[in-house]
Amino acid sequence: MNNTTIVTGLWDIGRDQLQDGWSRNFQHYLNKLEELLKLDNNLIIFGDETLKNFVFERRSANNTQFITRDLTWFVNNDFYQKIQKIRTNPNWYNQVGWLSESTQAKLEMYNPLVISKMFLLHDAKILDRFNSEHLFWIDAGITNTVHQGYFTKDNVLEKISNFTDKFMFICFPYETNTEIHGFKYDAINQYAKERVNRVARAGFFGGKKDGIPEINTIYYHLLKDTLDNGYMGTEESIFTIMTYLYPNLIDIYNIESNGLLGKFFEDVKNGIYDKSETPKFDPTFFIDKIINVEPTLPQEEVALYVIGFNSPNQFKTLIKSMLEYDEDFINKPKKYLLNNSTDRTTDAEYEKLCYMYNFEIIGNGTNLGICGGRQFVAEHFDSTKHKFYWWFEDDMFFYPKKGEVCRNGFNRYVPNFYNKTLNIIKKENFDFLKINFSEFFGDNSVNWSWYNVPQSVRETYFPEYSKLPQQGLDPNAPKTVFNNIKSLDGVPYATGEIYYCNWVQIVSKEGNRKMFLETKWAHAYEQTWMSYMFQETKKGNLNAGLLLMTPTEHNRFDHYPAEIRKES
Repeated sequence: MNNTTIVTGLWDIGRDQLQDGWSRNFQHYLNKLEELLKLDNNLIIFGDETLKNFVFERRSANNTQFITRDLTWFVNNDFYQKIQKIRTNPNWYNQVGWLSESTQAKLEMYNPLVISKMFLLHDAKILDRFNSEHLFWIDAGITNTVHQGYFTKDNVLEKISNFTDKFMFICFPYETNTEIHGFKYDAINQYAKERVNRVARAGFFGGKKDGIPEINTIYYHLLKDTLDNGYMGTEESIFTIMTYLYPNLIDIYNIESNGLLGKFFEDVKNGIYDKSETPKFDPTFFIDKIINVEPTLPQEEVALYVIGFNSPNQFKTLIKSMLEYDEDFINKPKKYLLNNSTDRTTDAEYEKLCYMYNFEIIGNGTNLGICGGRQFVAEHFDSTKHKFYWWFEDDMFFYPKKGEVCRNGFNRYVPNFYNKTLNIIKKENFDFLKINFSEFFGDNSVNWSWYNVPQSVRETYFPEYSKLPQQGLDPNAPKTVFNNIKSLDGVPYATGEIYYCNWVQIVSKEGNRKMFLETKWAHAYEQTWMSYMFQETKKGNLNAGLLLMTPTEHNRFDHYPAEIRKES
């Protein structure tokens, strides 16, 4: 079968160390995985090197893709520390009698592993070599409760994709007034915006491959928000919330109150599906005293755009520099990557990075050029509800060295830089704010627009400097006219005739329209924009600012042939 691939994974997290009732040895799981390996479907399996040997002693590489991933992967993510903080908190594990001795409370790696199933399914989508149409996660030990004959004899997995064109969760009825898997009941109701009376199972879920990124993004945001607020159950708690909030994206299939998945696969075998009706929203059910939560992905005030070209490593280095300088650049804005790459072998790595750091990939799959990409971003931003956006190219890294200065003597670093610069652009109502005084080829003490304006404009505004040099740069080029030097929150900045260039900047909604949309060029170049925006500034139509700092540095370390460089 080529259109459906099954995804699973298995790791030894020491469950044999628990007390009776919770304890299972790892050999038990290997035995159950061995039963699952007998199915004919394409399988994508995650695990360590030892498991890889176990798998390929029993299956062929023709229908098996093994992705090596050890337990350290579950530690090095956004959620591990948050999970450990809640897991070891007596207020959490003492909220109900069974919880303190459970796998969630006793095993360091249990929740980091189970909350990652959705992320692993998304990784499988990115790395899938079978060109699948549907991907479904299945627990490696599923045959502990579901007879393997459903998979090896009845071939139910071949039939499931015919019954859903959405993402699918299997749910069982659940009544409580305390908690669901350790997630406080009042809180899960608040997140779901409805009184929760079912739980979504995590032993089997999935759907169309193309729909997985959106589901994964929703899951990521809900998981982050709930953990940040101190609420934790298992992955099933988040899945349950999703079934209430996103009925347009999710199909629900009902099983009996015992929660056993065998009922579902028996129904699939017989062509009978108990598909739930769309959940009804109950506007009378709110618990404002618990938490204040937006149930859908927020429309962030600020966006961050990065243009990337043929080098995931450049993009990764930029992200690393942001995290080191001020992690708000990664945590706060809505993030977009304009992938301008021509080398399609880089796509998978870009997708992995975007998944890890929650970037949305935009573009049309072709190289729009540097300025063509800049124009694309301007038009994309105008179509959103964002009020401001940051513009970065993938070779403009932050310079997180406290106490150091640039070649012109300006500071490289101030703490809380993200919020402070936003406060400046808001206070001054700037159309755009440049953040670097010193740049690669020069600095903002010289008005570089002088080189690029038409001769008539040069004669009008620079009568004492009306002639360009015959070649090269003029050592006596006109200086930038600054109107005011100011400071806010310890960050100095200047106003005046600030020239435009494709360096890092913050742009407002109205500024973006004046800079890029009211007048357009078929093939814009940086020099064209520099000239146009200087003239608009002189007319009083543009209001720009410049930080008296140099927090970023240009570094294109992953070079490409000059002939594939494209401006527009």
